Amino acid sequence: MSLQVERNDAVAVVTLNRPDALNALDTATKVALRETLRELADDAKVRAVVLAGAGRAFCVGQDLREHVTLLAADDPAPLSTVREHYNPVAELIVGMPKPVIAAVRGMAAGAGASLALLADFRIGGPGTKFLMAFANVGLAGDTGVSWTLPRLIGHAKATELLMLAEPVDAATADRLGMLSRLVEDDEQVLPTALALATRLAAGPTVAYAQIKRQLATGGSAGLSETLEVEADAQSICGRTTDHQEATAAFVQKQKPVFNGA
Repeated sequence: MSLQVERNDAVAVVTLNRPDALNALDTATKVALRETLRELADDAKVRAVVLAGAGRAFCVGQDLREHVTLLAADDPAPLSTVREHYNPVAELIVGMPKPVIAAVRGMAAGAGASLALLADFRIGGPGTKFLMAFANVGLAGDTGVSWTLPRLIGHAKATELLMLAEPVDAATADRLGMLSRLVEDDEQVLPTALALATRLAAGPTVAYAQIKRQLATGGSAGLSETLEVEADAQSICGRTTDHQEATAAFVQKQKPVFNGA
């Protein structure tokens, strides 16, 4: 299977499983990823999601071997995949009503880098590298990279990375803000991501979803729209069991227990 899903209590680990192809995204994998993310978004039992890659790379992006074959056959698939696969995947990750953590071990290139940047947290190790490879094959960015990258590192640096298409090593990615955490050993990338996901899965899931919504709005919307989203988010969170029980626990000087509802 090109995509594996493992559930550890309230954490779902989604692993791109084409290690011999460095987890390049062929059509079957893109469809499986899109549908899996839809299922996880609707599954109330899942309260955090980890994205990972099997083997020595996170994901090197579009499977160019498949891409070239389809282009040579005058198949419309290469030109429709952005709208059919990459756009829905981007919207599902950003709109996922629970935290998403990317365990970025090894190379994340092209759409693979874009996938990692869409996550709420990115864990990397010494071997982690990002490559906005699109221009190297005569393409513009996709999978939300023109939305995520400027938000993370600023417009000027995003322009540089996308146009020059040069690899970014782990230390530089950490300094720029492309990584949330940089661990000392590549073998600790996934365990660190899982530990963070486990912590988040025990938190106020509805509040996390609303925080994601607020940040997605506040980064580009005007003040009035942002304030309205904040007011609506607080109204939603204020009606949750988590909020009621957590405030009661605070008054009683006890540690709150969140059930995600």
